[in-house]
Amino acid sequence: MTDPAPRLLDRHWRALEASPVSGERRLRVTDLPVDTPRGRLAAAVDHVGHRHLLVPIASNQAVRRGMHGPALFLRRRPLEDEERYQVYADLSCARADLNDLFSLLCADVLETTEKSPDNPLKVLHRVLDRWKSLFQTTGLPLGPDQVAGLFGELFVLQRLLRLDSSAHRLWLGPTGHPHDFSGHDAAVEVKASTSALGRQARIHGLEQLQAPPRGELHLVWLRLRRTSETEGDGFVELVNRTLELCDDESALATLMAGAGLHLADTDLYRELRFAVDEERWYAVDDTFPRLTSADVAAEHTGRLHDVTYTVDLSTEPPFPLSDNRVRTHLARMTAQ
Repeated sequence: MTDPAPRLLDRHWRALEASPVSGERRLRVTDLPVDTPRGRLAAAVDHVGHRHLLVPIASNQAVRRGMHGPALFLRRRPLEDEERYQVYADLSCARADLNDLFSLLCADVLETTEKSPDNPLKVLHRVLDRWKSLFQTTGLPLGPDQVAGLFGELFVLQRLLRLDSSAHRLWLGPTGHPHDFSGHDAAVEVKASTSALGRQARIHGLEQLQAPPRGELHLVWLRLRRTSETEGDGFVELVNRTLELCDDESALATLMAGAGLHLADTDLYRELRFAVDEERWYAVDDTFPRLTSADVAAEHTGRLHDVTYTVDLSTEPPFPLSDNRVRTHLARMTAQ
């Protein structure tokens, strides 16, 4: 682009506005000088004068749902003329008084796509998330134990995402599910500790160590150690890596927010680094020390609340699982 992106967009939209569209379901469209493997981005104006930015996508790509006004709309829109058929992610503004702000948003999409043109839909979603974060209220910073716990869950999630880029759907802990990760018949519970002594796992509730019906539950215990900048893995680096591995960054960011981490706050954790000094996986079966609802008389289970206890894994048994058993379990989860 030779002109600044906002000026370029405004010029295209004004030219389109000078020639009304011919029908209610029609758009006037002009290509913009930003190329992608799917074609060029385009500016458009509809029959009532609303401005649109059209981002070309593959026919099998899904546009994010849930953005439907009152001012900003995002939808999937196929367009066809005498020469071509193309599917677009159609971002539009329904309020003329917000056109200036919409121009800045669309200019951000253009400039970012020009730098990273391979997946324009992902760029669009990323830019929308960045703008949305400007208006979101964040919560209180995570405490040390919460950061360590989230580091452990993201450490496991990274392994799952390397097997399946949609494996974020298995991360159910932030939604209130008893297990951190759960498929149809396989689950994983993660416990991370920064203590240099023992292997203590704090258990919350009678369901946390209860395997899925006709399924298998693994508990992974991680010993984390705070490190300097030359050792270990940065917490923010791990966050960014999981986002990069995931095929829906927005869905994953929402899950992170449910776990207490808002992406707008990542600078608060920029200096935090951990080394994983110990990683042990256990099959939670009848030989594993635990309390579940099966251990409580049926007439009392509904009257017990806020049950917490500690499992000491410092001695054996139980014995940790082999790497092959762990890989098989993770593959089972992602194959569903």
